[in-house]
Amino acid sequence: MPALTDTPQAAAFRRQVLSPTKLRLFMLQKLPMAWLAGLRLVRISPEEATVTVRFKYLTQNPFRSIYFACLAMAAELASGIQAMMHVQAGSSVSMLVTKLEADFTKKAVGVIAFNSPNGPDIAQAIAESRATGEGRTVVCTSTGVDEAGDVVAVFRITWSFRAKK
Repeated sequence: MPALTDTPQAAAFRRQVLSPTKLRLFMLQKLPMAWLAGLRLVRISPEEATVTVRFKYLTQNPFRSIYFACLAMAAELASGIQAMMHVQAGSSVSMLVTKLEADFTKKAVGVIAFNSPNGPDIAQAIAESRATGEGRTVVCTSTGVDEAGDVVAVFRITWSFRAKK
């Protein structure tokens, strides 16, 4: 797949969400549980995004690891923030998670970074939906690794995109 072109709208969106203060205000207003969990956007580009979640009092489970729902929030935000960026670059498109699958391979402690390299697939689905007016789905993979570089979880999040009339 060819490299994505960076639109002015996507660049402006990235500047907004890469500002820690502006992202925290956005999460406080629109994603309060993500704000409480302390999710952080580390990197975003047209191709990929990385979001971290830290083991702390509010994210723990009784087994002294990060609660799976907090891991799911970080995994979903890694793909969802890319989708939001690509949606900004044109006419209105609705986006919705329609399916979630996960594999957990290691106890999640410390800082877990979720990377989702699905920007090109998301951009293509949004462009096709705008062109045809029909819905499109994309399965995005968010892989969570700990500070040692070991994979702790892999989430497959199915996003549905439909251009609004």
